[in-house]
Amino acid sequence: MHGDEAALVLGLDIGGTSSRALVSDLSGRVLGRGEAAGGNPNSHPPEQAARQIADAARAALAGIDPAAVRNCVIGMAGVSKMADPGFGALFDRTWSGLGLRSPWRAISDCEVAFAAGTPDSDGTVLIAGTGAIAARIEQHRMVATIGGHGWLLGDEGSAFWLGREAVRAALRALDRGEPLHGLTAAVRDRLLPDAPDAQRRELISAVNAAPPIRLAELAPLVTAATDETAADIVRRAAQVLADTAAATRCHGESRTIVLAGGLVTPGNPVREALRGTLSARGFQTQRTAGPGEAGAAWLAALDLAEDPKTLHERLLGRATSGSREP
Repeated sequence: MHGDEAALVLGLDIGGTSSRALVSDLSGRVLGRGEAAGGNPNSHPPEQAARQIADAARAALAGIDPAAVRNCVIGMAGVSKMADPGFGALFDRTWSGLGLRSPWRAISDCEVAFAAGTPDSDGTVLIAGTGAIAARIEQHRMVATIGGHGWLLGDEGSAFWLGREAVRAALRALDRGEPLHGLTAAVRDRLLPDAPDAQRRELISAVNAAPPIRLAELAPLVTAATDETAADIVRRAAQVLADTAAATRCHGESRTIVLAGGLVTPGNPVREALRGTLSARGFQTQRTAGPGEAGAAWLAALDLAEDPKTLHERLLGRATSGSREP
């Protein structure tokens, strides 16, 4: 299949809040991009999820003959839903409606994130966003995961965890009769903006009145604060995230780690603390994931491209340039 210069590939990164698509040729030239609302079938009704995925793909294919697409990779969390017979049949009809005749493959968002950070076939990916999960990748496939248990059972170091730790710090201060300041005052102001003198009972009630995952919205308060309370939470987040990543590795192993998610974007203090902690743990080759849809498109091109590494550089080199090399 190598050498088909007219071949195109389609990559999709499907999340709960947004769906993104990218069409590329085998030289790495991006021919189309598309975006739609969240299309993950685990968090949206099947018909809505299929429609949003199709909308993103359709936008990326604008002005492009869909028959030129030779392969497609779709990345999403909870990918097993794509294998559900009911949703699979619905998606196949939607796919055909776009004029696409190419095969498609649904894979984990961990596999897509790893590919969006490196052309290496093996290594570790750590995703730190609303939740937190690490995965071991071998031959571009996820073979083991650590974490990702959700807000109730885990996700240590995630945005949810940061928010919860910030509230707990405020409650401990109130329990000791100490005035709130810095991060803890910011937490009270965010949760109870009209009650500047609110105490522990009001704070507890405000948190319990909202869905627990709303605690993740407090994470920016932690990363923006400069007091010791916030710094301690950031340090502990870096430690538990590094623990999660290290648990994917065999003893003495030294391979690439790709960082992905909102907490590891440039300028975030969690990212800086995490990179130093990972280096101390032996993770010397660190890369940052680029756009997931570009990583998915690159994986779709692996069996078609004559030079996958050059293709990766053209599709994702600039996005991953913040790496730390050995």
